[in-house]
Amino acid sequence: TAPTHTLSNGQKIPILGLGTWQAGDDPNVVEQAVRDAVDAGYRHFDCAYIYLNEKEIGKALRDKIAEGVVKREDLFITTKLWNTMHKREQVVPACKKSLENFGFDYIDLYLVHWPIAYNNTDKMDLWPVDEKGNPMYGNIDFLDTWRGMEECVKLGLTKSIGLSNFNSQQIDRVLSVAEIKPVMNQVECHPNLNQKKLRDFCAQRGISITAYSPFGSPKRIWAKSTDPQVTIEAPEIVAISQKYGKTPAQIVLRYLIDIGTIPIPKSSSKERIKQNINIFDFKLTPEEIATINSLDCGIRICPAEQFKGHKDYPFNIEF
Repeated sequence: TAPTHTLSNGQKIPILGLGTWQAGDDPNVVEQAVRDAVDAGYRHFDCAYIYLNEKEIGKALRDKIAEGVVKREDLFITTKLWNTMHKREQVVPACKKSLENFGFDYIDLYLVHWPIAYNNTDKMDLWPVDEKGNPMYGNIDFLDTWRGMEECVKLGLTKSIGLSNFNSQQIDRVLSVAEIKPVMNQVECHPNLNQKKLRDFCAQRGISITAYSPFGSPKRIWAKSTDPQVTIEAPEIVAISQKYGKTPAQIVLRYLIDIGTIPIPKSSSKERIKQNINIFDFKLTPEEIATINSLDCGIRICPAEQFKGHKDYPFNIEF
């Protein structure tokens, strides 16, 4: 299993997790991927309400507990509050709904998925649009959302709370009112976008970083053919992989861990799931880390263009 990192509130999180976004359009695929991951040694599972697979993930994990492979306390489960549930009074019910989906009585880490609120409609659309097809943005202040997140901790629904896709200014706004501080900011992070400024900013405030899309994101349904691509097959990475007898993907994961982030690669391939956790028998040298750092060029492959019109769109500033 992966070593753990201690969060600012004392909770421990495995430094590698399984991402579950689009782990398979067929829910049975993600269920099997989670089973395979538990067998391979994964104990950290990164989920979200909007991925629409919490039930399948919960079933796989409960089955593994029933088989005696793991105990609930061995697992670290993250899930996320969706944009249509940002009103303070909606947050606790949303968290309870995720718990019901998983079939557990607590989660380990609950994140605000985006700083962006949508209007909740009677139809309970997850992507509400008006009659012209435009997004129905809400104007709920994410500070109100944060107060709801704190209530989830006080009620014992989650052990820790944090943020996802928040920029430095938004993080400082949350910290200015927080009774319970965020322990995590989950952001896109890979060799072409290594987030050094944001990582340093968060480290100074006791906030850890989860790295999503560590290899890029080949299943980006919104991508255009002209969009930039993240390549983990850069010559520099391939050369390092040959030195260690590892795959380029394994080198990228080791790099992300060595710079202090917690990567959450997603895969539904049993073989790749095993490969991705087989990275704890070596470490990169400072020179190799510097070489991979040099690949940083600010390419953001998840720019969330669909949110660009919102006042709280997070990527209008440098970090």
